[in-house]
Amino acid sequence: MLLPRALRCLATSAPAATLFTGARIHPVSSAAINNGQLLIDDGKIVAVGTDLSAQAAGADRVDLSGRWVVPAFIAANTVMGLVEIETVRGSVDVAETGAINPNARAQVAINADSELLPVARANGVLYAHVVPQAGEGGIISGQSALVQLSGWTWEQMTVKSPVGMHLIWPSTRLPPWLPAPMREEALKGATRSRELIDQAFDDAAAYRVAKSAGTLEGTDARWEAMVPVLDGSTPLFIHAIDLQQIREALDFTLQRKLKFVLVGGQDAWRVADVLKARGIDVILHGPFDLPLRRHEGFDATYANAGKLAAAGVRIAIASDATTFAATLERNLPYAAGQVVSFGLPWDQGLRAITLAPAQILGVADRLGSLEAARTPASWSATAIRSMCAAKLSPPG
Repeated sequence: MLLPRALRCLATSAPAATLFTGARIHPVSSAAINNGQLLIDDGKIVAVGTDLSAQAAGADRVDLSGRWVVPAFIAANTVMGLVEIETVRGSVDVAETGAINPNARAQVAINADSELLPVARANGVLYAHVVPQAGEGGIISGQSALVQLSGWTWEQMTVKSPVGMHLIWPSTRLPPWLPAPMREEALKGATRSRELIDQAFDDAAAYRVAKSAGTLEGTDARWEAMVPVLDGSTPLFIHAIDLQQIREALDFTLQRKLKFVLVGGQDAWRVADVLKARGIDVILHGPFDLPLRRHEGFDATYANAGKLAAAGVRIAIASDATTFAATLERNLPYAAGQVVSFGLPWDQGLRAITLAPAQILGVADRLGSLEAARTPASWSATAIRSMCAAKLSPPG
């Protein structure tokens, strides 16, 4: 549970300085500090160390002996705030209609009064990367935003927008029992989707050229939103699960000289060397999922994060951003504990839900670690100890 007093200090910009003492502090960006001290003033971290008495003259003191201090957890792939009750259509606003919606902005649809937000906060998840989803036949779903899970309005909650543009790569992974006519139609649909992707990027490139030349006859909101992606100032997030999807995404971005973040990546370990060589970050979801293939070991998905980290790929752990998963974002630290049980070092497990997502989302100068000028931490003994239990009791 989060300490009520600490949470109040962190949720608002308290004018008085506060010194937290006696805790085991995990800055994430550096080694843990036993019996550490954390000084916060005006809603920002001033210093972290073992003796801050000189800097903390006159500050309020809070004894956190026996507790751990860690950065706030970041849900790196979610629709939390865009859905309330999955079976009530009026409370589900996760996707726009149509296939190409680069101008759609997720944060404007966030419900600041959602009951899911305080539930996630109670387990240390204080920030969320809210990602627009693709409707039926959707490909480019729109622009995501990083929000804090407290505030009266979406404007007040927004930390960064846009974070990136999201592309849902078409899949040809079909169940073996699918009847031949349905299989053929599904494969044709995937081919059409890939053609639409090429057409959309070609049109956006042509729009950019015309805009630079001053020959535009009007503004197209879709291609206007794509220009920063082509320029490289807005990251491209490609959602791909299986090996074929990932390879096609790698080829597509290489041909068009685009940098991207891979989201999903259940087969990412199979191309870990390529991801490392190209500097591609991965937001993994589904650490509890079954293997994609019948012949794979039961732990194929569980061990994915550890294999990628061993290869030097930067990873973040997240949910699969379904409407159902939005109700379970509070379980984020347990997902990290799951992959720690199957090969990911404990410190990297903590990094995968704090500093790594902050780096991938472009906010590491403000969030993700306990350093001077960062936004303060969350106190969560239960959540973080679940990762300890996973590490101390490995399978087998």
